[in-house]
Amino acid sequence: MRAIQLLATTLLLFFGVQTILQAQQLSLFTQYREQNTVINPAAMSSDFLAFGHNASFGASYRVQWTDYANAPRTQLLRGEYLTTDYSTNMLFGGHLINDQTGPTGFTGIYGRMAGVISGDPEYSGISLGISAGAVQYSIRTDELRLKDEGDISAAGDQSQVHPDVGFGVYAYTYVNALGRDGGYLYGGVSVPQVIGLDLTFQDDTGDFSLKRVQHIYGQFGLISFFNDENFIEPSVWVKYVPNAPINVDVNVRYQFAQNLWIGTGVSTAKNAHVEAGLLLGDSESYSRNLKIGYGFDYSFSSFGPSAGATHEVNIAFSFAN
Repeated sequence: MRAIQLLATTLLLFFGVQTILQAQQLSLFTQYREQNTVINPAAMSSDFLAFGHNASFGASYRVQWTDYANAPRTQLLRGEYLTTDYSTNMLFGGHLINDQTGPTGFTGIYGRMAGVISGDPEYSGISLGISAGAVQYSIRTDELRLKDEGDISAAGDQSQVHPDVGFGVYAYTYVNALGRDGGYLYGGVSVPQVIGLDLTFQDDTGDFSLKRVQHIYGQFGLISFFNDENFIEPSVWVKYVPNAPINVDVNVRYQFAQNLWIGTGVSTAKNAHVEAGLLLGDSESYSRNLKIGYGFDYSFSSFGPSAGATHEVNIAFSFAN
């Protein structure tokens, strides 16, 4: 019975049945500032605003709700590059993502392009961006047992490939009055999945359909620099899905000059998390950095049984070209 309940819960989370569990169909991130170019195709990478690096590449692995045998697991590869010739300021990049929840999952590959309206992108800019790619949705129908055996009975794996498009707008500006060495204000709004999908799979007794809906994201933050290369970064990630409560994630991290950062945050979904990481590079010039970060997330929601902890590891390499 417990296995049946857990599988039903993961299916509801993945496909967005009209309950509070519909709140998130796309992948979540604890260290979301490292993945802001995935969340918003118009966004500047955090390495550009914090270190002036116009090229960045990264990978992450996330295991969510470790008390569940069929818990969500997400793998991500990403890359981005900003041209800096000051005549045509363009962002290019892309990412590959794989997300598996029990018998359901999706794999997507995306390219990304954005134009930055700016006289000098090191100080301020407004960016309009688009992402485009293809997503393969898969389901192992022979493993589905929602209530009683035989409710859904189909043989073998099934998959469908669909096009996907995302859109975003993003703005940032250097502010002189913050900290000793100024800082950046930034924010953006995005719809990472513009095309809604009605997926139809075949079972032995007929068709059954699963629907994915658009998400609307907002990201806002501040990087305030201090002497000796320290900075503090409070940030907010707002997530909206139709017919579900708005979710707000509030976080703050502090970067020490000794190549260490720590952070913490909470969300209205009753999650709390902490994170920490290291910069392995030249602490004086910061011309290139290798970053390794770890995030720990725990849910205090009273809805259903405890889901356990979430672990996320992120690694990235960035440099100024």
